[in-house]
Amino acid sequence: MTSDGFDFSPGAQVPLMGSAGQTAATHALASAAYRDSPVEEILKADSEWHKSEVKAGKFSLFEPNLGEAFARAVQTRMLGSGRAALIQSFGMEPQTVVEHCLAASHIRKERDTKLTVVMAVCGLLFLPGLLLWLGVFQLRRTIAGSANKRAGTLGTLLLLAIGGLALILLIRLPFTGFLAYYLRGMIVAPVVGWLLARRICESTAKDLRDRWDGLLSGGGIGAKIPDTVPGNPGDSAREQLRQSLEKLTAEQHSNSVFYAGPKGILGMGTRWGSWQMAEELVSKAPGKEINQFRSWDVIRAIHDKLKLLERGPLNSGGFPTPSVKHWIVSPVGEDAKSVSRPEGQDVESFQVKGHEIQRICNHQQFGSGNRHYLGVQFTLWDGQLVITMMITVTVLHETLRVEVTGHALGPVHGLFTTKSSPKTETVSKTLRFWETRTRTLPLVEVPEVVRLAVRAPFTWYPPILDFLGGKLVLPEPFGLRHAWAEKPWRHRFMADDAMRAATPVLRVAHAAALKVLEENGVDTERFAGRSMAVSGGVQDPAPKKADLYDA
Repeated sequence: MTSDGFDFSPGAQVPLMGSAGQTAATHALASAAYRDSPVEEILKADSEWHKSEVKAGKFSLFEPNLGEAFARAVQTRMLGSGRAALIQSFGMEPQTVVEHCLAASHIRKERDTKLTVVMAVCGLLFLPGLLLWLGVFQLRRTIAGSANKRAGTLGTLLLLAIGGLALILLIRLPFTGFLAYYLRGMIVAPVVGWLLARRICESTAKDLRDRWDGLLSGGGIGAKIPDTVPGNPGDSAREQLRQSLEKLTAEQHSNSVFYAGPKGILGMGTRWGSWQMAEELVSKAPGKEINQFRSWDVIRAIHDKLKLLERGPLNSGGFPTPSVKHWIVSPVGEDAKSVSRPEGQDVESFQVKGHEIQRICNHQQFGSGNRHYLGVQFTLWDGQLVITMMITVTVLHETLRVEVTGHALGPVHGLFTTKSSPKTETVSKTLRFWETRTRTLPLVEVPEVVRLAVRAPFTWYPPILDFLGGKLVLPEPFGLRHAWAEKPWRHRFMADDAMRAATPVLRVAHAAALKVLEENGVDTERFAGRSMAVSGGVQDPAPKKADLYDA
């Protein structure tokens, strides 16, 4: 049994980047932590079965952008104490994504510290003026957010009118002495603070965008997360964070998965094809019984054969080295909001032990309980495509069945693979008004500077910002990859790869099973005939929704 306090590692370690060959999906999702687009953009990336939710806060002036909301939600969900079980993210390294979320939050925290100082000097000391200006910006933001464009124009005119009134008061005040100077400072100081805040925000925005584009270019700057390495034995916060990252990695390599009805195996994608070979066990020697064997004997033979899939008679490239693994599959409801991993003395560090795997394979083939599958997994397209073929062997009475099912997880949504673009606007030329030109705008505009400056003092306690500005709620059961994965069938070559993998895996499974049957005195004539029939049917496979039964 795994407890939250268990240390999964030998000691303090420096976090590493994702594994070679699985960086595209990892970097695409990690780039979301550095983005500055509206948080609602992520709703476009939701898959058919998994929907995110953006909860609105009390004031729109405090609302987060996509990067802030994503980093906060992922950190809380994947590193929080007492968190629910996670779904594995195949074809990528979730720890790397979390590290980039931590790095992005660290960069923003440094920016917010500077902004807090500016707010204290130029805002807190002149609080009435600050509240006046914030009230104006909140009013303008509320009006501009209306669907009526005239209302947005009205908000801008209102801001200009109040600015003009403030200028008049600066020139002609009805007061003298200290009060007059304070009233002038009350109007001017927030503006000066805004100018300083803009320089800070512009510098940080450029840094975040460089990291965003660097990740999608295949390289980029590594995640800077000094908070993950304890500085001394008493540094409990950093030690807890380090252990949370190690626990995340341990769960990523768990050998238990969950079948959620029409949603398929969570993290592997829906089942698009199924092929079965089932025949009666008959002795090949009349009057003589067959040798006793178990499902595990057949599975072990198939396992050994699948390990050799990358070898072929021709030097044609062919299969990359596959990942062959025994899986324990637990059934969950289609609309289940959480999952629970197997626990007990037969489980260690999220891994179901070998003897328990054999017991489930041999005895839990009918009725309630977990089931055993042998999976062969190919991670292709730099981690963007994950093909999983699952094999199960059952023996009921005198019938042996070998079933092969295909699962495919497509690339992450295109939203995560788009690079940043400069902010521009098209305006008419001053003299040749019939001609236009494109003008580059600052990365951080006036309303954005105000939003960041207002949020800065509250970043020391994020739940306050969640209450004031809203937050991103991740789909459950949550896994980084399957929540925002597209279907591979829209990509011609990805679809071809998924369907081409079915035939070789099927034939290897059948050949290994027939060899075990032959060695144990079983008449394999019918099995061989059935195998040929199934093999013929898989020649022209087409993706279907195999988990949606027409009944």
